[in-house]
Amino acid sequence: MSAAVSPLPSPLSPSGASCFALLPCAGIGARAGALDAAGQALPKQYQMLLGKAVVQHTLDAMAQVAGLAQIVVVLAAHDSLFSQLCQLPDRSRAAYCGGDTRAQSVAQGLAYLREHCGAQADDWVLVHDAARCLLRPVWVENLLQSCLAADSGGLLAVPVADTLKMADSQQRVAQTVDRTGKWLAQTPQLFRIGQLQSALVAAGGGVSDEASAMEAAGHAPLLVAGHTHNFKVTYPEDFALAAAVLRLREEEEY
Repeated sequence: MSAAVSPLPSPLSPSGASCFALLPCAGIGARAGALDAAGQALPKQYQMLLGKAVVQHTLDAMAQVAGLAQIVVVLAAHDSLFSQLCQLPDRSRAAYCGGDTRAQSVAQGLAYLREHCGAQADDWVLVHDAARCLLRPVWVENLLQSCLAADSGGLLAVPVADTLKMADSQQRVAQTVDRTGKWLAQTPQLFRIGQLQSALVAAGGGVSDEASAMEAAGHAPLLVAGHTHNFKVTYPEDFALAAAVLRLREEEEY
């Protein structure tokens, strides 16, 4: 059952707009390589990490961000694992309206915000990968402050530090790519709800992130420095690294 909608906190934006968070969580995560008790692929967002499902870590971090009106987790229509493994924090709810692609899940999640959470076209939405479970609230707050001060959508990202190679069809180096000015996109990505809805419709289902759709619509999202720890848990080896980071944080807190 969905959590009840709580009264909206004070608007974050000087214009009076509120900010919502959307966590697309409908993917199957096949690259993570885990199986459930029946031998079926276990979506990465439901694999256990230090005693909690990956998405629970993500939710708990987002719930600590001050001033959010509502957090919505977008799940597949027949998802049965979330209710078994996760608990919704305050100001959050589950929406069983996910699509076959990330873009579809985000688009349908935005429609859910408009229909069920009182969100308006001029309000802001933070879209964050459920599998970026090492999120820290201070990173999100920095993104919010930077974008709202500039009255611009934007995203967390990190400058490329490694040398980039372009491969040919035989996986041999075709050329070295200049890394100057290149960034690795992360999430959250922050945009006006109405603008993002229009951009996703125009871009279709092929975009890999919200910023790509906004760029195609003629916008220039702001790049806000993120952190290398804000990686997406994707492959089996990523879980060990994420666990190590979380243990280190626990040690620092004591």
